[in-house]
Amino acid sequence: MSEGGRPVEMIKAVLSEEHIPKAWYNIQADLPVPLAPALHPGTKQPVGPHDLAPLFPTEIILQEVSTERYVDIPREVRDIYRLWRPTPLHRARRLELALGTPAHIYYKYEGVSPAGSHKPNTAIAQAFYNKQAGVRRLTTETGAGQWGSALALACRFFDLQCTVYMVRVSYEQKPYRRVMMETWGAEVLPSPSPRTAAGRAVLERDPHSLGSLGIAISEAAEDAATHDDTKYSLGSVLNHVLMHQTVIGLEAKTQMEMFGEYPDVVVGCCGGGSNLAGLSFPFLADRFKGKRLRVVAVEPTACPSLTRGKYLYDFGDEAETSPLLKMHTLGHRFIPAGIHAGGLRYHGDAPLVCLLHAHGYIEAAAYPQVPVFAAAVEFARAEGILPAPESAHAIKKVLDEALEAKEAGDARVILFNLSGHGHFDLAAYQDYLSGKLRDYAYPEKEVEKATAELAPLQP
Repeated sequence: MSEGGRPVEMIKAVLSEEHIPKAWYNIQADLPVPLAPALHPGTKQPVGPHDLAPLFPTEIILQEVSTERYVDIPREVRDIYRLWRPTPLHRARRLELALGTPAHIYYKYEGVSPAGSHKPNTAIAQAFYNKQAGVRRLTTETGAGQWGSALALACRFFDLQCTVYMVRVSYEQKPYRRVMMETWGAEVLPSPSPRTAAGRAVLERDPHSLGSLGIAISEAAEDAATHDDTKYSLGSVLNHVLMHQTVIGLEAKTQMEMFGEYPDVVVGCCGGGSNLAGLSFPFLADRFKGKRLRVVAVEPTACPSLTRGKYLYDFGDEAETSPLLKMHTLGHRFIPAGIHAGGLRYHGDAPLVCLLHAHGYIEAAAYPQVPVFAAAVEFARAEGILPAPESAHAIKKVLDEALEAKEAGDARVILFNLSGHGHFDLAAYQDYLSGKLRDYAYPEKEVEKATAELAPLQP
C-alpha cells in the first residue's frame, strides 16, 4: 500500500465473507498421544452416547467423539457468522513502539461479535443443532457473563428459550452482562440458587456463597436433565466446543500469510480452554508436522489449574453428576476468590488442552490480577481497545515476551487472542485505577487437600 507516493505499512488484515471457514478443524485427528476417555460418574467406565443423551443432541455427541480432521460448518451457522466474521487481525505497531521492542505483536480481535467476545462461535452452532433436534430450551452456566450473553443471543436467533445460571459474584459485579442476556430474552439466575437441588445444598452449607462455575454447571445440568424439552449447553472444556472455536485460528493463519509472517509464539488466556484452543489448535497442527512454535496458556494465580493443579480424573461440576474428565484440576469443590476475570475461575481445564500441556506441547503461566490490569491499561493506552480482564492475562504474557525479545534483540513474532472487550468491566478498571484492586494466590495447602480427595476417583 502507498499514500502520497510513500509506502504505508499494513496494520490490519481484513478478510471478505467468502473466507469464513467452511469446516472446523478437529485436533483429535492429529493428536500425538491419545486422549483419555471421559468416565461415567457411577461406573467409572468410559461414557457412551446414551450416557450423554439427556444433556446433548445427537449431532453434538457425535462431534464430541469424532476423529475426523474437518467437520463441515452448516450453511445456517455460517450465515449467522457473517454478521461479524471474519474478525480482523491487527498488528500492534503502537504497542511495539511504546515498548521499544523488535518483536512483532499481532492480535486476533474477537470483540467485534454482537456479544463482544469469541463465545458466539460455538453458541450459534450449539443452538442450531439443538433446534434441529426439536429442543425447546437450553440451560447453561456463565462466569463473567460472556458465555451466557453468547448463548442468549444464539437462542434468540433460533427461537429457543434460555436459562442462565450466573456465578453469584459475577452476577453482582457485572449487572450489565445480566441486562444484555435479559434483553435477548434469557432468564438469568444467580448461582447457587434455590431453583435446583444442587443450588439448595450449597446454600444450606453457606448462605453467602460467592458461587463457582462448578456449582453453576451442576445447576444447569440438573435443570436440563430433569426437563424433557431441555438440553444443556457448555461454553468451554468439551471437545466439540474447542473445535467450534477453531474458526479463529483458521482465519488467523490466512491473515498472518497476508502479513508474510508466521508466529513464533501463540498466547491465549485459559479458564476452560476454548479461547486458547480456538486460536492455537490450527497452528499446533503445523507443530505436529515439525514446525517450530510455542503455545502459552495464561491463567490467574487465584485459579492456577494448569500451573499448580494435579493431572487427574475429576468431576466437571461440584455436585459430582458430570462425567469424570482427565484434566489439570484444583478439585471440583474449589471455590475461587472473587477476582474480576470471572471467565477464568474454573477448577479444571479442557482435557485436550491438559493433555497437550502434560506432554509439553503447551506451556502455562500464571499472574496476579494487579499486574494483569496494569498490562491491560498499557495496551489500552497504546492500541485504544479496552480488553476484558480475561484477555488481559494474555496481554500480560505478551508484554513479558516482547520485553524479553527487546533484551535479547530478538524479533520474535507474537500472536494472541484478544477474545473480548472490557466495556462491561469498568468497575474492575475503576478498582485498579483507584488502587483498590488486590492480588490473591491460591494456597498450596488447599491444592494438596482438594486433590488428595480425588484419589478414590482414579481408575
